[in-house]
Amino acid sequence: MQTNIPTASNAMRSLLKADFTTQWRNRRAVIMVILVPVIIVIFWKGLVETIGGAAVLSNCITVGLTAIGLMGYSNAIARDRDKGVFQRLRVAPVPTWAIMISRLLVQLVMIILMTSAVFIAGYYYDKIVISPMGYTMSFLTAFAGGALYLGLGQAIVGLIKNPETVNSTTRLVYFVFIMVGMFGQFGTEGDLMVEIVKWSPYGTVKQIVSASLQPGKWNMHTSMSLLVTIGYALVFSVMGIKWFRWNSK
Repeated sequence: MQTNIPTASNAMRSLLKADFTTQWRNRRAVIMVILVPVIIVIFWKGLVETIGGAAVLSNCITVGLTAIGLMGYSNAIARDRDKGVFQRLRVAPVPTWAIMISRLLVQLVMIILMTSAVFIAGYYYDKIVISPMGYTMSFLTAFAGGALYLGLGQAIVGLIKNPETVNSTTRLVYFVFIMVGMFGQFGTEGDLMVEIVKWSPYGTVKQIVSASLQPGKWNMHTSMSLLVTIGYALVFSVMGIKWFRWNSK
């Protein structure tokens, strides 16, 4: 009997269909990931005149990217691993790289949806107008920031096997990042805290997104923030790949 082995393209299409179907079934979580930064845009309308529209939008996008990588991606991976989904996929005639690429492509779509929702809310509610080049560059920097947080989520799920512990850990990290990142940047805790926040994962992503919204303000400091962001993403991804196990045993 001849066994038909699917091609890599057919396997990828099947994986993408399954992953997008799963994402649709978990649409309440998807809505929450998109809704939180949009709500912040609405409530921060009064700060547009104070800190600028680019700062408001960049903070909201950074919050959304953090949620996608920590609250969405890592918990989904931990849940599927605990259910044995990855074990079944590994014995199927599907390349290992295709399994993870499919998951990452779904998250890429999530980044596009979240960023677009923030821009729409900022334009229609806060009256924040950005140039076409600013919108284009901000999507590119959002992908770089998303890579950082997806790498961090991968590192957490690689280090911790129990899905409940992954869930609680990502919630804690998310809370710390948001609280320290959003409020530490205003200098209420002193200059040292401002510098720490500036070069933290939250701070570097926020800086590159903010500068990309105003391309004329991109400078050497922003380029350094981009390099640090890429460095964070690489370190977290390498750690996550090295530690990751396909089952929770």
